[in-house]
Amino acid sequence: MIKAMLIENGDNGYTANLTEVDESQLPDGNVTVDIEWSTLNYKDALALTGKGRVVRRFPMVPGIDFAGRVHESGDSRYRPGDQVVMTGWGMGETRWGGYAQRGRVEGDMLVKLPEKMSLRGSMALGTAGLTAMLCVLALERQGVKPADGPVLVTGATGGVGSVAVKLLAGRGFEVIASTGKASERDYLLALGASDIIDRSELSAPGKPLAAERWAGAVDTAGGNTLANVCAATRYLGTVAACGLAEDMGFPATVAPFILRGVTLVGIDSVMCPKPLRQQAWDRLSEELPERFYADVSRQIALEDVCDAAEDLIAGKVRGRIVVSL
Repeated sequence: MIKAMLIENGDNGYTANLTEVDESQLPDGNVTVDIEWSTLNYKDALALTGKGRVVRRFPMVPGIDFAGRVHESGDSRYRPGDQVVMTGWGMGETRWGGYAQRGRVEGDMLVKLPEKMSLRGSMALGTAGLTAMLCVLALERQGVKPADGPVLVTGATGGVGSVAVKLLAGRGFEVIASTGKASERDYLLALGASDIIDRSELSAPGKPLAAERWAGAVDTAGGNTLANVCAATRYLGTVAACGLAEDMGFPATVAPFILRGVTLVGIDSVMCPKPLRQQAWDRLSEELPERFYADVSRQIALEDVCDAAEDLIAGKVRGRIVVSL
């Protein structure tokens, strides 16, 4: 038997409870992992609270990320004891996820932990850190350089935003951080932000084109914010869109794209191909010091994830939450 958080939708309604499940209930897969760490993402919070239609099958073990050591492997690329990271691929939605002491997946879904990174550190990043790096790599592929001008990060105190600010500042960019939390100014400055703007500057309906302000952007919000970010992007600039914390809509015009040559790049971390995942994790291990993981995360036990999920939905969480299994 293994300890797990289990979501059920039955006679008692939608419930999430800490329980024990038999290992025989784990999904099919050729690699079994002893899970040591997971994390709490916004999608996990939606699943735990039932406030979003995240879970597609019941019963479900939530948790879209985990890190641990291979217990048993039918894949020649992995041996018992190997340290691995798992993110996305429908975990916590259609496939049992990381909020259990053991998991079973296909080897193609796993990434070997970079040597410079600890298992706990990988979950201080999790899907949020992976997504942030994918955004930065997208800006890099489009040729955005520090000399081109400042870059914007929306939702800057969140998981993706915090990592993106640190990564971009570390590359020499002037980073403008957008947040609705004025009290977190010192936190953002410590991460490397050069300037901080209130999210209200971007969240109201705006004009098709605005004054050119940034050469690139990482947007976690969507909605009016994404439309305004694009409208204020400089000529031939790039916007990496990775979230919908504000809204799934995009109330914009084609003006920024056909009059300024702005590029809008969509970022997906769920089905991201394995080679790009490995590149992103390797770069994260090279560009972020181990100290950073402690600075942007706090640790909780598995039995505390439901309360933490309510706080995350309510906007009371800064940075990342690491879950000990």
